Amino acid sequence: MSESRLSRISVVLFEPQNPINIGATVRAMKNMGCSSLRLVRPCAYDPVRLEGIAHDTWDIIHGIQHFGDFDSAVADCVRLVGFTARRRAAKWRILDPRQAAEDALAYTDAGRVGIVFGREDHGLPNEVLDRLHAAVTIPTTTHASLNLAQAVLIALYELHLAAGDATRVLRGPRKEAPPATADLFERYFGEIQHMLDSVQFFKTRYPEHIMRSIRAITYRSEPDDRELSLLRAMALEVVRFLERTGKVERTISDDVSPRPPRHVTGRDTSREKL
Repeated sequence: MSESRLSRISVVLFEPQNPINIGATVRAMKNMGCSSLRLVRPCAYDPVRLEGIAHDTWDIIHGIQHFGDFDSAVADCVRLVGFTARRRAAKWRILDPRQAAEDALAYTDAGRVGIVFGREDHGLPNEVLDRLHAAVTIPTTTHASLNLAQAVLIALYELHLAAGDATRVLRGPRKEAPPATADLFERYFGEIQHMLDSVQFFKTRYPEHIMRSIRAITYRSEPDDRELSLLRAMALEVVRFLERTGKVERTISDDVSPRPPRHVTGRDTSREKL
């Protein structure tokens, strides 16, 4: 298997002030397949505590690199993309997270790319912003303040998708059921029509129009064999309840093959003997 382009991405945190945010960043990186974390003048932290915040991430924690200044942290990067909520008079190239992901990945064949995030309190200072090739703002309401790790997760999620690394396959239902057959659908529609006729639903409505709508709704939902059988059972039980209570004459047997419904003309049948 070829190496993921995300292996050329480094997350750069400039002066992070809270170990919890560093741990949460590590967790986001593990979730999204990014492994290189560079810290510029970080707060003091305990690596073991980080692993407690982000379980099963020791490989990333063990590889964290520390730098005394920003220039040293990004010296080998061919592209720097920084996340900020600040606006400046200079005409920056402003990207959204999706555009930023595409921009960053376009440079990974040429070398390492740095995804830069600032301090929790003030973000990135001007001297760091001046070094960015592109700035990224995350669309929000007028309340633009995001937690550091939240911003990292959004950035890496878009990178993960853009790189085609979203390979996790979710388990299907415990009991897979085959598609419903045409015969099963027709039995179901017959039983639904019979049930509706039994409760005089068609007394003031056109059966043909109602049944056409029910068909459309059913086909759109694409029920499988098990789901359609459940709906059939519900319709059958309504009719059987009416039979047991003497509301209607017994017209349906346990072999789930009902006779054609009697009252589908739209006329008032409330006084007819069933």
